[in-house]
Amino acid sequence: MLAMIVGKWLNKQSSVSIETSSIEHKTETSSIEHDTSSIEELVKQAKVNIEMRNELISQYTPFMIKVTSKVCKQYIDRSRDEFSIAMEAFNEAIETYDADQGSHFLSFAEMVIRRRVIDYIRKETRQTRDIFLEQESKDDEEQVESLAQINASISQYHKELERERRREEIQEYQLLLKKFDITFSELVECCPKHIDARENAKQIAKTLASKPELANYLMEKKQLPLKQLLKFVQCSRKTVERNRKYIIAMALIYIGQFESLRVYIEPEQIQHRKEG
Repeated sequence: MLAMIVGKWLNKQSSVSIETSSIEHKTETSSIEHDTSSIEELVKQAKVNIEMRNELISQYTPFMIKVTSKVCKQYIDRSRDEFSIAMEAFNEAIETYDADQGSHFLSFAEMVIRRRVIDYIRKETRQTRDIFLEQESKDDEEQVESLAQINASISQYHKELERERRREEIQEYQLLLKKFDITFSELVECCPKHIDARENAKQIAKTLASKPELANYLMEKKQLPLKQLLKFVQCSRKTVERNRKYIIAMALIYIGQFESLRVYIEPEQIQHRKEG
């Protein structure tokens, strides 16, 4: 199931890349003339220099507006609360960015901004619904109709936010896999063809993720703790080695707490029962 989702993601990448490049070009030409290859060095300086940080935040304001507007599906100017959230997120990205992780700063910053803005919108929609429920209305029928409309709108919006969250997790997951020299294309190719083989590999991955000493070894060494892992699983060394990349990829979903992606690695028998 996860391989299918990843496959669809790969098919969309070319069109998404074209669209993103176009939007970013418009944003940069408005006020930013920096070479993006130097942004990582500027961020490094901004971590310890408050004046440099403020300058960086000011110059990348169009970038923040672009990302926030894309999440909200409408233009967001500097007066909106969503923009304030985006600025805080951009500042957070400066503080937490690690160039050794292999991602570009702007990609990382976009991910942080998206996550913070989505969390803010979710909080606001919940509060709006709670306020409405507390208000009294003279016309009960009108109140019921309005409440139904609000609930429908909120439900639809939450679905859109969930899609956005899944998209964000896929991007974050892709960056994490890159540290282990695994691409999405390789993940699709190395996925075991038979259900029982897939389920066995998933169980091995889950066992690995549940053992702190094994999970820490994987994250630090960027390779399977093969000798230690074999003590906890009922399969041969050859089987583990054959499915090495797939096991690592599945383990990273558990370790990285990718909640939106976990549903796609549930036991496939369970998924069939749910569908039935």
